[in-house]
Amino acid sequence: MRNICMRVNYDGTRYHGFQTQPDGNTIQDHIESAIYSLTGEKVKLTASGRTDAGVHAYGQVFNFMTESPIPIHRWCLALNAWLPEDIILTDAKEVPLSFHARHMAKRKTYRYSINANRFPDIFHRRTQFHHPTRLDIEAMRKALQLMVGTYDYTSFASTQSQKLNHVRTVYEAYITVDYSFSRPGSDDQGIIHTYVTGSGFLQHMVRIMVGTLMDVGEGKKSPEDIPAILEAKDRTKAGPTAVAHGLMLWNVEYDENVQKT
Repeated sequence: MRNICMRVNYDGTRYHGFQTQPDGNTIQDHIESAIYSLTGEKVKLTASGRTDAGVHAYGQVFNFMTESPIPIHRWCLALNAWLPEDIILTDAKEVPLSFHARHMAKRKTYRYSINANRFPDIFHRRTQFHHPTRLDIEAMRKALQLMVGTYDYTSFASTQSQKLNHVRTVYEAYITVDYSFSRPGSDDQGIIHTYVTGSGFLQHMVRIMVGTLMDVGEGKKSPEDIPAILEAKDRTKAGPTAVAHGLMLWNVEYDENVQKT
């Protein structure tokens, strides 16, 4: 028996999230089907975490058990031939049988992208939320730093969350602005990328954080409101849930010693 760990990129626009759902059409369903087509095995993927419908990934990690003798360097190309063009496997490693993609993940990073230019970018419209009106980016930066730390993030969790413990650690978070798609001499504000790295995340947590940042950017809230929002442990005190398509699972990190080539 072999334990194969893979990394996958996907455009989540037309899928019902990563994890298998009763109505099908998930990233997991398509990858498991591709493995069956390639090896004849019905495997069950274990992912680093789930992503919701419409959310994308640049670095989703999963593992599965197989008895296939296919050389490790051939797995990605072989499976990509069976996958839709918006799901691409980019890396494969053989790992110890004890490796578990979710339990052993140390840090996860998400990126949320806001197009703050006057006009949407037709070529990136599926991965950016378009917000053409003025945002106070510096106030958003200040508010974001006040979300970093170890807190009970109930105010930033979906009311549908089934987790009993809402304490999480956000290790770092920052905002970058890409002006390369902005029109010279215009009032375009660029593409605002918000990166959040943590030990783990609650349902909709990053999207609610970003929705709250947009409230700050619009002047509806101030950075100084963030500590009280955290302390309230009340979802109604935070901002709206930002739309799904601006969110991307950017990276998942593991201890180096849990993998072998």
